[in-house]
Amino acid sequence: MKLTKNNNSIAEKLDRKKEYPLEKAVSLVKELKYGQFDESVDIALNMGVDPRHADQNIRVTTSLPNGTGREVTVLVLARGPKEKEAKEAGADFVGNDDYIEKIKNGWTEIDKVVATPDMMPALGKLGKVLGPKGLMPNPKSGTVTMDIGKAVGELKTGKVELRVEKNGIIHTSCGKTSFTEKDLIENIRIIYNTIMKARPASAKGQYLKKFTLSSTMGPGIKVDQTSIK
Repeated sequence: MKLTKNNNSIAEKLDRKKEYPLEKAVSLVKELKYGQFDESVDIALNMGVDPRHADQNIRVTTSLPNGTGREVTVLVLARGPKEKEAKEAGADFVGNDDYIEKIKNGWTEIDKVVATPDMMPALGKLGKVLGPKGLMPNPKSGTVTMDIGKAVGELKTGKVELRVEKNGIIHTSCGKTSFTEKDLIENIRIIYNTIMKARPASAKGQYLKKFTLSSTMGPGIKVDQTSIK
């Protein structure tokens, strides 16, 4: 009964075929949430690129000025002084061979993995475990680095990775429904601008085909791209 009531409410307030100005779309996302928890606000970008071509395989990062609103669990794989640096920066787990063995045995209770370059030969063998979960460290995302403190700090305070999936879609979170509309809009514009700057030279035609906002449990709301700029 509750689901039907929610669907009726959505049908009254949302035209699923319409593209809304950014401010109105954000307002609708907050208004049409009906989960009994602080839902994430998610973005889906339908890109006009072919990820099968290496030069169109978009993978960039950006730091959101207002964070994502979610707790990020970070594992740092390093040795010596870099372990201390990781702990001081707030990493949740710090180690080297011990955690590599745990991952080998199936442990992946983490959101991000940061590693120093010397740890990558051992980690490379765990590609089948880490790859499908999006946990493999990569220099392009800033997670293979000697600047461990900076990497951990950025991840903890709202750095997001924007990576095109094989179907040409980029998914990411831009905050929570408890955020103010102003904070969500600021985060969204940062993500949009980062994606637009990352346009591959070989991409032809319409680069960003569709921009959709939604909360975890709410409906998808199409956004008019001209209102984001």
